[in-house]
Amino acid sequence: MTNYTSVHDVTDLDALVKEALHLKQNPYKYKHLGENRTLGLIFLNPSLRTRMSTQKAAVNLGMNVMVMNIDKEGWALETQEGAVMNGTTVEHIKDAAAVMGQYCDILGLRSFPKLQNREEDYSENLLQSFIRYSKVPVISLESATRHPLQSLADLITITENTPAGKRPKVVLTWAPHIKALPQCVANSFAEWMGRAAVDLVITQPQGFELAETFTRGAAITHNQQEALQDADFVYVKNWSAYEDYGKVLPDAQDWMLTNEKLQVSNNAKVMHCLPVRRNVELSDQILDGPNSLVLEQANNRTYAAQAVLKTLLNNYEV
Repeated sequence: MTNYTSVHDVTDLDALVKEALHLKQNPYKYKHLGENRTLGLIFLNPSLRTRMSTQKAAVNLGMNVMVMNIDKEGWALETQEGAVMNGTTVEHIKDAAAVMGQYCDILGLRSFPKLQNREEDYSENLLQSFIRYSKVPVISLESATRHPLQSLADLITITENTPAGKRPKVVLTWAPHIKALPQCVANSFAEWMGRAAVDLVITQPQGFELAETFTRGAAITHNQQEALQDADFVYVKNWSAYEDYGKVLPDAQDWMLTNEKLQVSNNAKVMHCLPVRRNVELSDQILDGPNSLVLEQANNRTYAAQAVLKTLLNNYEV
């Protein structure tokens, strides 16, 4: 692994999950590994779990950590090649990323899509520019199309809660929201589940279909109740339209998951990446009930990040 931006960067998925579970039991065992190494965490958007869990993971491995909220503390970045910078941008990304690569051994980058131009968002220009110009390993802390640290934590959580030898039915269900959200968490979860030993069903209202490149191998239905039948895990997440890009379509407000809807499931465990708008995306009765795994997911974010960082740090070992 030279960078960590999607499941495609992972050679052995089972081994990475096992490594994370091992680190969960032995979080300080490899504290020597990151000695005199620096992780730079670059945020262009707000963060709670991603920032704190990744920083904790780095400290567990003995790393120094530098955090920069570049949207508030840095110069406005230009990303276009050959740009005449006589407007609002102050520093070109090729200069900024190169400097960050001199200061840090590994960089983590978090940047949301604008949800205005699908081609621009899905090109992942910002993430790819950091990889191109920084010359150090780059971890996606969430990008326009994917959230791979969250997805690894999700798979760790499912693995921990699945009896040995069982192939669970996992349902990804769309949920209502008050505003347009990116597809990145849903894209990433679907892509990772496509590589895992699970049966994945995706259910959403018409018009909210994800890009096919992320959902290959999944069963897809517009009937939520049908999808929930015999489910072992239900992952709840909102996303805006992909085809009618960034739009929130009408007549889809009855999709909030409730305990009543879960009665057809196999006493399914319920997952959400957080933050969650209570009683809009998910009811209090589920979030505060015995079937909720949301806090376990959040805890596993540390060990997902630690497993990835450990893998990248091993590349520095002689």
